[in-house]
Amino acid sequence: MIRKLVFLFLLLAAAPAPPAPDAQPLPIDPAQLVRTLPHDPGAFTEGLFYQDGYLYESTGQVGRSSIRKVDLETGKVIKSVTVPPPYFGEGIAPVGKQIVSLTWQHHLGFRWSLDGFRKQGNFTYRGEGWALTGDGQSVIMSDGTAQLRFLDPVTMKERRRITVTANGRSIDQLNELEYVDGEILANIWRTKYIARIDPADGHVLGWIDLAALIDTVAATDPDAVPNGIAWDAKGRHLYVTGKEWPMLFEIKPPKG
Repeated sequence: MIRKLVFLFLLLAAAPAPPAPDAQPLPIDPAQLVRTLPHDPGAFTEGLFYQDGYLYESTGQVGRSSIRKVDLETGKVIKSVTVPPPYFGEGIAPVGKQIVSLTWQHHLGFRWSLDGFRKQGNFTYRGEGWALTGDGQSVIMSDGTAQLRFLDPVTMKERRRITVTANGRSIDQLNELEYVDGEILANIWRTKYIARIDPADGHVLGWIDLAALIDTVAATDPDAVPNGIAWDAKGRHLYVTGKEWPMLFEIKPPKG
């Protein structure tokens, strides 16, 4: 009898604690429209950033992939370079006087001059390439999983990585990225949401709901999903678009 009681005590002591009560739901903020601007409806948008008054955009699909400098107000392409087959162009980010770009499944990235889009080198990585942004110290990369990699901007070697979670659940399909006011914003592929991610630990702080913008676009192609976030830090303008959307939207930035 004593042995049974001791065994039962040890079993209970080793058992996991009961689950905690459900966490509070994360805030969902509808995108607040400021203005609407034109966007090339033929652009299968994979990457987007703002710098010195212009948008820089990368487009995907084999044979259609490119990197472009775009006039913000008119949507006109000022300069572009082709990312040739067999590569499927993905995300881009500025690094000094260069643009770094990813390809989807070839484990290969490229360096381009910011001023003339001249190819200046390449780099490799494991896994898929989806999107890029930067926090001033590291280049941040998504690969379609729930993880974000922080890369050295000079060598593009990995420094660390985080796993993105919302209320303890991993969130994958992290697509286009933008660093805004100490948060990483990420389109979640084939959803209406942008995740607001804490770069320290990967916790999702809240969501931006793009449903009203999607309704305005009224796209019928299932691939014409939200994808593209650009931040004008000086003017505090936040821009979003999607694959083959005819519109670029300025929305109010999230409140921290």
